[in-house]
Amino acid sequence: MSLEEFKIIDATKLPVGKLLTIIVKNQTLYLNHHLEEFGINSSQLHFMFEIDHQKEINQEKIASRCSIDKGSVARSIKKLEDNGLVKREVDEENRRQKKVSLTPKGEETLSKAIDQLKQWEDYLFNDNSVERKELQKTLKEVAIKSIELNQKEE
Repeated sequence: MSLEEFKIIDATKLPVGKLLTIIVKNQTLYLNHHLEEFGINSSQLHFMFEIDHQKEINQEKIASRCSIDKGSVARSIKKLEDNGLVKREVDEENRRQKKVSLTPKGEETLSKAIDQLKQWEDYLFNDNSVERKELQKTLKEVAIKSIELNQKEE
């Protein structure tokens, strides 16, 4: 469907999931293009957010928190490590696992990547911070309900 065709569709006729998919797909395209200069992609950025949030986290927890298989996480973390963005150290509490943390270069790269993400959001919201905050609150509530629903079914 072209952009022009999409513009004329009544938004209330589209499932919320379809709209979210379109937004995420286009955010991924935007980020991958703009993150290229840092040698990372949007998936790796997602992992870097998790690592930064936890400060030290093992790969298994990253996989669980991001709902991605362990092998994919291991490959991405290896690339981040090869690029000097993260370091892995043996977890003294469980020597079979490795703790992952950001390096100073990783922290700097994450900061620059966040700037790119902010530019994307600023464009979408035309610097309307009230509208953005309301949408963020609503989306967080929807995300919580979505997680709760899936946890009930497990």
